Amino acid sequence: MNNNIIFKRLYNQYTSKFIIKIILAAILSVLVAISTSATAWLLDPAIEKIFINKDQTLIVLIPFAIILAFTTKGISLYLAKLIMINVGEEVKKIIQIDMLKSFIKADTETIENKHSGNYISNLNFDVQQITRMLSDAFLSLFKDGLTLIGLLIVMFYQNWKLSLIAIIMIPLASLTAKVLGKRMGKVSTQAQEKSGDLNRYLIDLFKNHKIIKIFQREEFEKSRSEIFVNNLKEKSAKIAAIYIRSAPIMEILTGIMIAILIFYSGKLIINEELGINNFFSFLAAMMLAYQPVKTLTKVNVAIGQGLAAAKRIIPIVDMKVEIKFNENSENLKFKKGNILFNNINFSYKSNFENKVLKNISAEFLGGKMTALVGHSGSGKSTLLNMIPRVYLPNNGTIKIDEQDISKVNLNSLRKEISIVDQNVTLFDDTVLNNIKYANPDASREEIYEAADNAMCKDFIENLENKYETRIGENGVKLSGGEKQRLSIARAFLKKSKIILLDEATSSLDSETEEKIQTALNKLIFNKTTIVIAHRLSTILNSDKIYVIDQGRIIKSGKHEDLLSTSSTYKNFYERQIKQN
Repeated sequence: MNNNIIFKRLYNQYTSKFIIKIILAAILSVLVAISTSATAWLLDPAIEKIFINKDQTLIVLIPFAIILAFTTKGISLYLAKLIMINVGEEVKKIIQIDMLKSFIKADTETIENKHSGNYISNLNFDVQQITRMLSDAFLSLFKDGLTLIGLLIVMFYQNWKLSLIAIIMIPLASLTAKVLGKRMGKVSTQAQEKSGDLNRYLIDLFKNHKIIKIFQREEFEKSRSEIFVNNLKEKSAKIAAIYIRSAPIMEILTGIMIAILIFYSGKLIINEELGINNFFSFLAAMMLAYQPVKTLTKVNVAIGQGLAAAKRIIPIVDMKVEIKFNENSENLKFKKGNILFNNINFSYKSNFENKVLKNISAEFLGGKMTALVGHSGSGKSTLLNMIPRVYLPNNGTIKIDEQDISKVNLNSLRKEISIVDQNVTLFDDTVLNNIKYANPDASREEIYEAADNAMCKDFIENLENKYETRIGENGVKLSGGEKQRLSIARAFLKKSKIILLDEATSSLDSETEEKIQTALNKLIFNKTTIVIAHRLSTILNSDKIYVIDQGRIIKSGKHEDLLSTSSTYKNFYERQIKQN
C-alpha cells in the first residue's frame, strides 16, 4: 500500500468529516504567517524612519503595529492548535471505534490467531501516531510552510542576493528530513512490536499472578519484566534520537549561513548596495524562518511515523469476515431441532495441513441429549463450535431441521443456541448485567427466575450488594461453581432450544457438581442437547454417545452398547471407576 493511497483513505474515511474546521485552522495559519512576516518587515521602516531619519511621527505607530502583529499571531496560533487538537481527538475516536467494531465483527478464529496485547498496542500506540500526523503534523506543515514563504518574500524584498544564499539551507534541511522520516517509519514499526510484547506480558502477568506467587517466581518475572521494558525503551530512545538528530544539523547550517550572510552583507553595506534597515529586516526574517524550517524537518519524521502506523491499522479496520450476518437470508425455521452433520472437514487457518475434523457425519436428535467423548484435542469442542458457526467447515454441510445453516440468517441461528462452557466468560460488571447479557430486554422478574433455576439465589443473596455486586475481571470475586451457575442462568434467560455443554461440570467438587447438574437437567429438559463430558457419570443416560478420536468418529451408541463395542470408551469408563 503506497503513501498516496493511505493519504486518500485517511482523508475520505476520517478527516473529510472535519473539512470546515480544517479550513478554519488553515485560515488562522495564514494569519500566523502574515503576522510573523509583518513583524520582520516592520523592522525596515522602524530602523529607517525612527533610528536613521529620526522621524517622530512613527515612533508610536510602528511599535503598536508590532504588538498587533504578535497578538494576532498568538491568538491565531492558539485557535488553530485548539481546532486541530479537537479534530485529532475526533479522528482518534473514530479510528478506535472502527477498530473495535472490526474486532467485534471479526471471525473468532482470526482473533484467536493474534494476541490481545498486539491489538491493544495497535489501538493505542498506532492510532496515536496517526492522529498526531493528521493534526499536529499537517497543521505545522501548513502553518510553517506559509510562514516560511512569507518570510522568504520579506527576505527577497530586502535583498535578493542575500536571499539566494539563505535558501540553500532549505533543500539541505529537506534532504535531512526525508532521510530521518524514512528511518522513523522503520523504527516506529519496531517500537510498536515491542509495545505489543509488553502488553502481552502485562496481560499474562494479571492472569497468572497467583501462579507466580505459588511457584515463587517473583524474581524471575522481575527479570523478564525488565527485558520487556528495556526492549521498548531502546526503541523509544531511538525514536527520540531520530527526532532530535535534526537539531545539530540545523544549528550548524544556521551558524554557517549567518556567518556567510554577515560577511557578504558587510560588503554590500560598505558598497552602499544594502541599507542597515534592510539588513536588520532581512536578518530578522531569516532568524524567524529558522523555527519553521526546523519544525518542517520534524514534520516529515512524524508523517513517516504516522504512515507506518496506518499501514498496520488499515488491515485491521479492513479485516475480512467469512462468517457474515446476511440480513437477506431466510430465518431458521425451528421444528424438532434435529441437527445433521454430513462429511464435515475442518482445519485451522494457522495450520491448514492439520485436519482437526475428518469426514464427520453425525445426527443429534431434537429434544434429546447426545454426548461427545474423546481424548483432549480430539476435536470435540471444535465440532461443537461448528453449530453456532463460530468456525466454518472446509467442506461438508450442517443442517438443522433440513435447513443448511450456512444459508440461514446468522442471528436467527444463534438465537436458538446457548452454550455453557467450562471456561466461563464473565464481564467486570454487576451480577444482574452478567445474567442479563443473554437477553437485554429481560425484566428483573425474568432474571430472578433464571438465577433461581440455575441455583444462584443462595450465593447472590450473600453478596454485599446482591444483584448489583460487581464481580471483578472475569468474575474473580466468585468461585468456579458460582461462575458456572451464572453461565447457566444466562442460558435459562435466553430460552434457546439448542443447548451446548462443553465440560460444564469439570474441575468442580462433588457437592458443587451436584448443584450444577441439577440446574443443567432442568435447563436441557426437552431441548436438543449436545454434551462434551469430562465425567462419564454425567452422560450415562444420554440418548446417544459419539466416541471421537483424532478428529474422527470411531463409534456411536448408548452407554451399554459402547462398553462392549468400543475399547476406547470402555477404557475411559473403567479408568474413571478406578479413580472414584
